[in-house]
Amino acid sequence: MLTTADPAAAARALADGHLAALPTETVYGLGARADLPHAIARVYAAKGRPADHPLIVHVRDAAASLAWAADIPDYARALAHAFWPGPLTLVARRTDRAGDSITGGQDTVAVRVSSHPAMHAVLDALVELTGDASIGVAAPSANRFGRVSPTTAEHVLAELGDVLGDDDVLLDGGSSSVGVESTIVDCTGPLPVILRPGHVSAADVERVTGLSLGAASDVRAPGTLASHYAPRARVLLFDADTLAARKNDNATTGVLALADVPTPEGHVRLSAPATVDDYARVLYAALREADALELTTVLAVPPAATGIGAAVIDRLQRAATTS
Repeated sequence: MLTTADPAAAARALADGHLAALPTETVYGLGARADLPHAIARVYAAKGRPADHPLIVHVRDAAASLAWAADIPDYARALAHAFWPGPLTLVARRTDRAGDSITGGQDTVAVRVSSHPAMHAVLDALVELTGDASIGVAAPSANRFGRVSPTTAEHVLAELGDVLGDDDVLLDGGSSSVGVESTIVDCTGPLPVILRPGHVSAADVERVTGLSLGAASDVRAPGTLASHYAPRARVLLFDADTLAARKNDNATTGVLALADVPTPEGHVRLSAPATVDDYARVLYAALREADALELTTVLAVPPAATGIGAAVIDRLQRAATTS
């Protein structure tokens, strides 16, 4: 696998039906051309991902999304206008172009326009190479299924370096600035439904659409299994007061909490983010660090459930759930 900072190299690999690990503002994704089922099959195989789990199609702009998604309601267009490019995925009815290999057999498709300049450059180059202004890249997170998502190129190498081939490409775009996966909103009904929380909050969705959130959806979405985003270390959720009473003489337990939460004696501090945004940004790196240090347990004090804090809590709860 070639590691490079050149988006054109990643675009050439994708155009030829190979895979490319790509940076986004949320996490790194493992990408394949969304119109090539044989390339998509390699993504599933590399990740060990079940075939009924849909993928997100990344496109260059909102106009390109119309080649993949149909029957888009006005509130979805408002969300796209407000948050694209950015960490938001919209689910709508699929067009004929969106095949079963990316939809998990559903009649819906998930589409996104990333704000990462390297992803934009890849898509621009891919459009030039293929002559297709609506070309899409299907890209789930570049990690083994159910494990901790990567936020650096080094994380991708650690996860998938042994399963990607010589013709595949890893595009190094630095560390992801958001750090948790995109918000996914189901736009197939009369009201928006958040399927996965992210940087775009529930309050953001209600503010932009002028609508209350719907309560339920039958749409399957990435990253919504009860057990997900999990390191090898066991993750336990604590409040600050309970954590303060903990003692550990073996130095096999790590702590992840905001900077104002003290580290109990005998514990390894994995990260001390100053803000909730920082917490999201370092979350996955801290969980990976726990495994690198061969810790047995991570004690995490979640932030308040406001803004991106809701997404951090969601990821910690899933990491703490054993399948």
